[in-house]
Amino acid sequence: MRSLIDIQDLTPTEIDELISVANDIIANPKKYSEVCRGKKLATLFFEPSTRTRLSFEAAMYELGGNVMSVSSGSSSSASKGESVADTAKTVSCYADIIAMRHPKEGAPLVAAMNASIPVINAGDGGHNHPTQTLTDLLTISREKGRLSDLTVGFCGDLKFGRTVHSLISALSRYTGIKIVLISPEELKVPNYITDDVLDRNGIAYEETTDLITALPSLDILYMTRVQRERFFNEEDYLRLKDSYILTPDKLRHARKDLSIMHPLPRVNEIAVAIDDDPRACYFKQVYNGKIVRMALIMKLLEVSV
Repeated sequence: MRSLIDIQDLTPTEIDELISVANDIIANPKKYSEVCRGKKLATLFFEPSTRTRLSFEAAMYELGGNVMSVSSGSSSSASKGESVADTAKTVSCYADIIAMRHPKEGAPLVAAMNASIPVINAGDGGHNHPTQTLTDLLTISREKGRLSDLTVGFCGDLKFGRTVHSLISALSRYTGIKIVLISPEELKVPNYITDDVLDRNGIAYEETTDLITALPSLDILYMTRVQRERFFNEEDYLRLKDSYILTPDKLRHARKDLSIMHPLPRVNEIAVAIDDDPRACYFKQVYNGKIVRMALIMKLLEVSV
């Protein structure tokens, strides 16, 4: 029995296999419509989520399985003080696999250590979100046809963005990757990413505060929200906030085959006018998230067509 807590739990070969299955699901959906018949997914979400929870549930339904859902901590025995370990042991008696989101870092790992069924980390605090990373890797693969020899720009809040940290970590295992980190000084990527991931793996990278000058070199632009609450003073936020809003005018500086990604939810960092641009991939990401979670559920449940 295996769980998925961190993207590093999967080898690059296993990621490639998941992407291959995901592509086959897209091409032949009917082939997969009954593979999880009789199986039950428990979605345990102790903090709000729209895309991730519905994506897991849609994935299991499309595999022919069933879903049991806890959509908030207040509606579970956690509100009575039940531990994560006891919750995992209890739910193991009802379900075949668990997807858990929790505000406390490490909670899904504790669940996996105590459950007798596979556990998928659907986000733990600011720590990990491995299925978003799988979503991103599937999207990159489908848009570019490869996961190597790419220049990837990350823009916005690089300090607190768990999706950014996880994707950089995943991409660092592929060849020919260059990373461009675009952010205000206040929201630069943490040292543990530059030192322990980029430098340790010999990944070329550069840091800049200027989105426009970075755009022409990028194969992929991964946008994130610059959050007002991350700044110590309002003046700095007001000075910087518009610098990281992607507009059609700024896109004039980008390549015609640029792929624009965003983990969502979006606030105002990508102008709505860009949604119809063929380079916009963020709603494709949403669809790809359902598909790659279907492939992951199959892998962890050890079912096949």
